Amino acid sequence: MEIPSALIHNVFGKLDEHVKKIEMAFAVTVVNRDNGVHIMPNTPTSNPQKAEKVLKHLVALAKKGETITEQQVNYSIASLEEEHLVPTSQLEQIENLSADVICNTISGKPVKPKTVGQKKYIDQIRQNTIVFSIGPAGTGKTYLAMAMAITAFRAGQVNRIILTRPAIEAGEKLGFLPGDLQQKVDPYLRPLYDALHEIMGAETFQRNFERNLIEVAPLAYMRGRTLDNSYIVLDEAQNTTPEQMKMFLTRLGKDSKAIITGDITQIDLPEGKNSGLVEAVKILDNIEGIGISHLTNRDVVRHPLVQKIINAYDKQTAKTKYKQLKRGSK
Repeated sequence: MEIPSALIHNVFGKLDEHVKKIEMAFAVTVVNRDNGVHIMPNTPTSNPQKAEKVLKHLVALAKKGETITEQQVNYSIASLEEEHLVPTSQLEQIENLSADVICNTISGKPVKPKTVGQKKYIDQIRQNTIVFSIGPAGTGKTYLAMAMAITAFRAGQVNRIILTRPAIEAGEKLGFLPGDLQQKVDPYLRPLYDALHEIMGAETFQRNFERNLIEVAPLAYMRGRTLDNSYIVLDEAQNTTPEQMKMFLTRLGKDSKAIITGDITQIDLPEGKNSGLVEAVKILDNIEGIGISHLTNRDVVRHPLVQKIINAYDKQTAKTKYKQLKRGSK
């Protein structure tokens, strides 16, 4: 196959690290010679056809101006390795992701979905009034929700952005922290502030915050209110009780939109307490105007190690459940 010389370094990666991943995944050897790139099988089970598909896909991304990352290579390989679950046309969908720019950060970096799962999540937000997004850490649930909220605010589609989290203790006692409730939960709201600063800029955020056009508050502050003309993001929703979730959902007013994000593998509620997120997704499924987006380990866009860590924990959880089932069947 032919790869333009100007794209070789981007596609192959530093010290050929991208190619090495492809070689390992499909048991092939990739050689770049003057007359083109050659893919040779190493074993009877080698799959040079899939290796070529991945390389062509990376070339297509490079031609669109993308800087190829380790995460993109891993994601492309996984798409083909699981083609009995995921259509190979997904590679074409990945190549088109770069066209869907939600907004730009204050530094000019485009914010856009990086996986097909994230793209479906963004489409759900555009099509529905309420969207639940469930997935592990690093899948962009909160960040993309914030980007969509800021984009709607800038376009004048809403008058306010309201960001909230339940004030649940995750291994620390809030009572020992200094200050009032707002000050106590500020450390837990920090990821929301960070996203606002990165996308909107600290000065613009502060100006809108002081004018009460952007509100960042614990979930308890939502009780008794009607939230009109607002873009509302409830983060860490796995730590809501069913009563809190019902309270939050019934705050939604005229011309408002709500996004609820959470990771049901990281519930910090006291033992015996049910998660409002888990219950809401069951109760509200198939209601028009409500979308439910499930992101998976394959949508992790943080450091590649994050995906490996999540997979390792998932395997351990599966083993524990299997042992418990075996003990229960005796």
